[in-house]
Amino acid sequence: MRELTEKAAIEGKNIVKDFQLGDTRTRVLKSISLKVSQGEFVSIMGQSGSGKSTLLYILGGLDTPTSGAVFMNGIDISKLGDEKMSRIRRQNIGFVFQFYNLIPNLNVEENIMLPLLLDGKKMRDYKKPLTDILEIVGLSDRRKHTPRELSGGQQQRVAIARALIGKPQILFADEPTGNLDSRTGADIMNLLQEINRESRQTIIMVTHSPEAAKSSSRMITVSDGMIA
Repeated sequence: MRELTEKAAIEGKNIVKDFQLGDTRTRVLKSISLKVSQGEFVSIMGQSGSGKSTLLYILGGLDTPTSGAVFMNGIDISKLGDEKMSRIRRQNIGFVFQFYNLIPNLNVEENIMLPLLLDGKKMRDYKKPLTDILEIVGLSDRRKHTPRELSGGQQQRVAIARALIGKPQILFADEPTGNLDSRTGADIMNLLQEINRESRQTIIMVTHSPEAAKSSSRMITVSDGMIA
């Protein structure tokens, strides 16, 4: 799964998503197709309820479409079982959310390494990658601190480092600045932009902020379940 095709890092074809509530069926995504190339930084924008986060979760394998397909390296990940999809999420996909989801009693190093430890990796084998990623996110002097000793921006940097430590094929970010003040949010966007530029990391980000979206190389607007 590591090797990218030259066509796309990920591609969605005719993605439809319905939600059923009692006797009412609501179509949230209406046959969306899109392709993201390797090394792109794409922002998905839209009003609340437009379907942008649902689209992100389907592309990232956290949800499945009602119909349509999501291809990563020629494999339709939307058709995979839980075990195979969980392995792809651990090894090929990184997630950053609005709320940092850090473990309060673990320090910065341990929070960053958690996905790899859960995948059976040993911390001693990742000393250099851990040091490198701490330097990239600017937290080399905070490696032994716990989340309660960090600011919101620093906690989000830990979350970004955790998403990147396994060298994912694609980084998905859902409103990564939504819980931050404007100045700290701008710092986080500068960091993501630098990571994209320096390492050609593919990033797909959902945001409601036009300012945050300006950091991306391409903007996609979702309106009423369709790409506008």
